[in-house]
Amino acid sequence: MRIVVVGKGGREHALIRSLSESPGETELFCFPGSDAISELAQTVEVEDMEGLIEWMKANAIDLCMAGEESYLLKDEGLANLCAQNGIPCWGPPKQAALLEGSKEFAKQFMERHAIPTGKATVVESAKEAREVIGGSYPTVLKFDGLAAGKGVAVCPDEESTDAFLDEVFGKKRFGEGSLLVEECLEGPEVSIFAAVSGRQALVFTPARDYKLIGEGDTGANTGGMGAVASRQLLEPGLMAQIEEEIVNPTIEGLANDELGYVGFLYFGLMLTANGPKVIEYNCRFGDPECQAVMPLVSGDLATFCLEGAKGSLRPELLGFDEGWSVGVILASAGYPASSHSGDVIGGLESVEGARVYHAGTRRNEAGDWETNGGRVLAVVALGADRGSAVSKAHHEAAKVDFEGSQRRSDIGRLHFE
Repeated sequence: MRIVVVGKGGREHALIRSLSESPGETELFCFPGSDAISELAQTVEVEDMEGLIEWMKANAIDLCMAGEESYLLKDEGLANLCAQNGIPCWGPPKQAALLEGSKEFAKQFMERHAIPTGKATVVESAKEAREVIGGSYPTVLKFDGLAAGKGVAVCPDEESTDAFLDEVFGKKRFGEGSLLVEECLEGPEVSIFAAVSGRQALVFTPARDYKLIGEGDTGANTGGMGAVASRQLLEPGLMAQIEEEIVNPTIEGLANDELGYVGFLYFGLMLTANGPKVIEYNCRFGDPECQAVMPLVSGDLATFCLEGAKGSLRPELLGFDEGWSVGVILASAGYPASSHSGDVIGGLESVEGARVYHAGTRRNEAGDWETNGGRVLAVVALGADRGSAVSKAHHEAAKVDFEGSQRRSDIGRLHFE
């Protein structure tokens, strides 16, 4: 089986490693990839998506897997182009990917299908946003389009609101787009992942990530500083409620709206006093949750995704470890306001009994690994219980170092102890 994975970060590194461990002969390719990914998959040397499609046709590719969300929404859409050229794609068509690409589209979808979520109002200016807020805090502000996980702000007061409104409408940090002023939900957050093919779905291991840069959930919002995953994360009754009230209505809604959803679907949930509610959808695996979840998945992921892309989910192809997984992110100096590149990474060869997934790294001229982005690495360890997974992950992550490295020591501990 010949598979191309589209993306370049830690999530794609994790997916490609799991695909490489599938039984049978699997030949892996990546676009655009990274130096670390190229050790597991051959880089496709093309300029753009159109070139990628032509390359896949010429090289008899069996499956295209969308890792990074931007390609699903760019131009005609990756899955749409694959469909036009007869290439099975594990990823949704562009119209379905608006569940992530447009917060307004997602909110309307949830309201239409009676899926529990917070109330929201769409605004087109900072002035209109302030009028809607009306001095009622805390409030949640969400940029309507893609923003690499940084387009959401929970604002406790007028000062923080003004700062984010300036980012969106003044500096236009995320480009042109509207804003959602949303009800601030309270409670623990949890990430649910489902593999979807039409009306069929398989729920993977749930996870919880840590979005803020600082210890104790303080500081600026990031793409995620770590994650914990386990089938034990949620009580069976709560998991059943989530499937009944949120997952199943979403899958049925996608099918009834004829959106043709195929691929991974992420549900970002808030466990409120009034039950679980959807904060957001992502039309791919979460990052860094993917790095924590995938080591708990066994079986034939390659065949599972190929068959799913062709319209048939086969849950019997996969197995799920009942233990715990903890992933600790090492971020570069200055992140998330900026990122520093070129700092040599030491200690990778000392990591034992844990997986290291590369997100923002590259090889320098001397052949050493160095930083090349904001979130640099994820160190992931497993354990039969949470405590052993936490201890192992932090012990091994502490072996890795580079100038200005940022790492939270409370991943897997905060919210549990």
